[in-house]
Amino acid sequence: MAVKEIFEGLPWWVKWVAVPVLALIVFGGLIANVVGFVIGLLFKVLVFAALVAGLVYVVRKFSTSSGDGSSRGDW
Repeated sequence: MAVKEIFEGLPWWVKWVAVPVLALIVFGGLIANVVGFVIGLLFKVLVFAALVAGLVYVVRKFSTSSGDGSSRGDW
């Protein structure tokens, strides 16, 4: 309630422009680090999923082609 009383008498531009700009200046580095970490983590998850999918595809392709018994000696 005290914060609401502090901002009550201020103009709209202080609440909606100046305070967010100050927050970005103060916490901008932290926000950038968090966003960079999340994007890096998502990229690594996508690469991992693609590698697992490729591995599953290759294993299934070779196991079905060698499953008939004619080419088991290829390995």
